[in-house]
Amino acid sequence: MTDQREIIEFDVLIIGGGIAGLSAAIKLGQLAKEKGREINICVVEKGSEIGAHILSGNVFETRALNELFPDWKELGAPLTTEVKKDNFVFLTRNKSFKLPTPPQMNNHGNYIISLGNLCRWLAEKAQEIGIQIFAGYAAADILYDENGDKVIGVITGEFGIGKNGERKDSYQPAIELRAKHTIFAEGARGHLTKRLEKKFNLRQDKQPQTYAIGLKEIWRISPEKYQLGKVIHTIGWPMDNKTYGGSFIYHAENNQIFIGYVIGLDYKNTYLNPFKEFQRFKTHPFVKDILDGGERISYGARALNEGGYQSIPKLTFNGGLLVGCAAGFLNVPKIKGSHTAMKSGMLAAETIFEAIENGKEDLGNYEKKIKESWIAQELYRSRNIRPSFNFGLWFGLIYSAIDTYIFRGKAPWTLKHHKDNEQTQRKENSAPIEYQKPDGKFSFDLLSSVFLSGTYHEEDQPAHLKLTDPKVAVDYNLKYYDGPEQRYCPAGVYEFIKDDIGNNKLQINAQNCVHCKTCDIKDVTQNINWSTPEGSGGPVYPNM
Repeated sequence: MTDQREIIEFDVLIIGGGIAGLSAAIKLGQLAKEKGREINICVVEKGSEIGAHILSGNVFETRALNELFPDWKELGAPLTTEVKKDNFVFLTRNKSFKLPTPPQMNNHGNYIISLGNLCRWLAEKAQEIGIQIFAGYAAADILYDENGDKVIGVITGEFGIGKNGERKDSYQPAIELRAKHTIFAEGARGHLTKRLEKKFNLRQDKQPQTYAIGLKEIWRISPEKYQLGKVIHTIGWPMDNKTYGGSFIYHAENNQIFIGYVIGLDYKNTYLNPFKEFQRFKTHPFVKDILDGGERISYGARALNEGGYQSIPKLTFNGGLLVGCAAGFLNVPKIKGSHTAMKSGMLAAETIFEAIENGKEDLGNYEKKIKESWIAQELYRSRNIRPSFNFGLWFGLIYSAIDTYIFRGKAPWTLKHHKDNEQTQRKENSAPIEYQKPDGKFSFDLLSSVFLSGTYHEEDQPAHLKLTDPKVAVDYNLKYYDGPEQRYCPAGVYEFIKDDIGNNKLQINAQNCVHCKTCDIKDVTQNINWSTPEGSGGPVYPNM
């Protein structure tokens, strides 16, 4: 029996309550207020609250915020820690060497922030101008018109479905959220964005998107080690010359530091474990000196896109458009994407408002606005930096210097990317890595880390991590690659165990999932598909 779904209609629907989606909502609300128009706007967020699923470094460039709220200081935006000092450090196994800070990483005038807290503040501002926010509702599927070629909204996930598909006493049916225009602001590797790219062929003639996994912890450190506003980035150990990666250490407010490690998901060694590499990084003498006497208080992980200019898909389709990291606007040399995400949301809002004013549906002008904006200028100049590291660390550093200082980002060529999952080497071509056991002081085990993320899913629900062919995990991934999914997941979701008769099988601990999307990206056969669990499930990040 199929329930009659409730239908709620809006003028504009925004999928994702991150910084891009909220900026789009606010800008659209501002424009409507200026012109005296009534525009019914709704933001749908799968997290239990705005900010619950937001994780980022984050050293924040205020360029877009200055445009959206010129008086943000007076309004009380949670930007209080201005960057005082930049450090760029190369690590060997036991030593550290200070390097000149690349110009793109000059953070003068930027702020060390919690992006989650900024999103919470933006949500308050959105609600003040009448924008509706549906937090705790997962956009599970795309709603098309009767011809199947126009997006007219989304369908939320059902609540109260048991593991075997039966309805529990808590059952609530799905809701159809319909709109004239739908903005997809899902973040990196959005599960609906992935479907839109395929249906509307948005990636035609574009380079593949390439990703990294970012792992982050918040520590409260000893007062004598604390330097408010200090920013440190490192390269080198524990990564080898062929693997793209580096760290950040940001001295935030209240004796806290944001410390994290980012590893390109095009890494080759199937035995590499990003979580354990992050824990190993913290045992370096340079890092231990900062952490000694401190206390770890939070943990999380998230994939981020690194493809840049040449990997941006077609941004519009019949009925909607893409903004923020769903489109891939992160500037890799800057290690920043929040300001570009904000600006893309604002340009999307301008485009939709113009369409509403003129009684039109076509949103093609959005692409033109992006290309003429400082987003495109930034990303074009930096387009060759990340792919240059595909040839190794030292080549990448040398090329980046030449591209920055000689060509000034205008080299007469554009380097190409590759698909991350296709870079993984088979086990016979990969060197096993020996990781030391966690010491409980600087390095920690996986499950205690996931506990700090506040992750929770109702266990009696269908697994939101689905295998296209369950046999592939054992018959191919485990056989030829020693099951990399048991290592690249930063939450212990994937585990190979023996069944009752001694055969290997893949156990999926979906309740551990922190929604990072790494498995959807790095699985060698693209056999894993990430879909939404029940709304409000997942991590609950307090101030990441």
